[in-house]
Amino acid sequence: MIAMPRLSSGLVIAGAYADKVRRTLFAQVRDLIRQDKEWARRAALAVAQLNRVLFALFVERLKVDKGDVVRVRIDYDVDEERRSFTWDWGTLQIEVFRRVPGEELEPAVKDIIAHAAELSTAAVAYTIEKLGETEDGDVIYLIRLGGVEAGAVEVTPVDQTLAILKKGAVLEPTPAIFERARMELKQGLEEDLQQVLSAVISSAKHVSVDEAKKVVDYIKSRVGAKPIEYTAPEEEELGEE
Repeated sequence: MIAMPRLSSGLVIAGAYADKVRRTLFAQVRDLIRQDKEWARRAALAVAQLNRVLFALFVERLKVDKGDVVRVRIDYDVDEERRSFTWDWGTLQIEVFRRVPGEELEPAVKDIIAHAAELSTAAVAYTIEKLGETEDGDVIYLIRLGGVEAGAVEVTPVDQTLAILKKGAVLEPTPAIFERARMELKQGLEEDLQQVLSAVISSAKHVSVDEAKKVVDYIKSRVGAKPIEYTAPEEEELGEE
């Protein structure tokens, strides 16, 4: 049997794991990406799915601090015919270097593994807060996740039944940019926008933290709002396998 490839993040500051996971997978499949740029999109989607699961574990379940140290290992399958990646969720191994009792960590990992397939593609429960309107009539909203500022979005209302999502970006649970989507309004602008954003991870362009933050800061600047209160700690390569 041919061994499956393995992604290993190495020891990394928790606030930087999303970028490290992305860079590691892209490095491992760079030959495929050179052959066909579609592989880059598929790799980005796979990273987003993994980061969605890791966010649920680190942030929502274990409340890991961004300054803690973590290591992620997981095997995956590459289907060259279908140009797809499949995570082997049962091989997910997590190490968290902080004072987390083993009796808390192990049940959390087992529970996440049991639901990983659903979590990786699940909608994200974003909420929004109106920041203001631009001179040309666009409406700017702050995006929150779990009460914490996570991004921003720019929307152009057309009439009571139609709006255009012009551009937006989020940093959590994985950095992503989304743009130019038609929104048929059924409940109201804010209600429908919130539903659209909650499914953004499956259709967005998955990027680095810096790329997403630049978009968020630009959107907020359109109504004079200050840059997002988000500081991704500098990545520290603390060790290898």
